[in-house]
Amino acid sequence: MSKQEEAGLILKLYDLRREEKMRKARDWYFRDFNPQSFADFNAAIFGENGAYLRMVLSYWDMAGALVKNGAISLELFADSNGEHIGVFSKIEPLLGEIRAAYGSQFAASFEKLIDATPDGRKRVAEARERMKAIHAQMAQAAQKQRAKSA
Repeated sequence: MSKQEEAGLILKLYDLRREEKMRKARDWYFRDFNPQSFADFNAAIFGENGAYLRMVLSYWDMAGALVKNGAISLELFADSNGEHIGVFSKIEPLLGEIRAAYGSQFAASFEKLIDATPDGRKRVAEARERMKAIHAQMAQAAQKQRAKSA
């Protein structure tokens, strides 16, 4: 595949992320989806926003499959994407339990993408810690706001 064709696929992936429902799904995923256990994951996947969860995870699994199968080079993908690191960081600790329940292929291409990315697992762990800190700050700010309102 030519670099121009690869670039076209990257731009198509970007366009898909800009679609209104996908934007809402991504916002929900980063703001509200914070599973601490497999039970939390299950509650989310079968809950009110389950479609958002499936949309985000299947999008990145599809993107991983494009890289794994050579439609987009890892180098071009890594140079133009980073969100997948944060997305994977939320499911990585639960992946064994998720796969035991839903099948060994769950997010398999997504995981291969992370493993193929230079320092992929390290970046995932760092993203997870950053998100924990951000969520703690957000909770603290919300608590202060509630206290002011009371």
